[in-house]
Amino acid sequence: MSRRVRVKPSKGQSLAGFFSGLVICFIGIFYIIPTFGWFGLAWTLFAVIFTIISGYNAFTDKGVASHEIIIDDTEKTHDSSSNASVQERLTELKSLYDKNLITDEEYQNKREKILNDI
Repeated sequence: MSRRVRVKPSKGQSLAGFFSGLVICFIGIFYIIPTFGWFGLAWTLFAVIFTIISGYNAFTDKGVASHEIIIDDTEKTHDSSSNASVQERLTELKSLYDKNLITDEEYQNKREKILNDI
């Protein structure tokens, strides 16, 4: 089973986007619109929309999600009939560690998890 998690930007990132957006809006109003006409108006409108979204994310708990993560909740079980034995798994893990493909911390954490599955 999998579940979808919607993620919004952090408060700090949203605040930075909000205040940057305010600056860009003022530039749009006082320079871009008078210089570029309709294009400047469209450009400034987009800046206003992004500023509002960033402000909404920064100043409310709801906010607008910027992306979505799908998490697979199916837990793999390790029984002796369908998966490698504990000894084979530990041997494979040690091989990965010896080849420097995983860190010492990753090795210790995974080793502990394999032994806890017994």
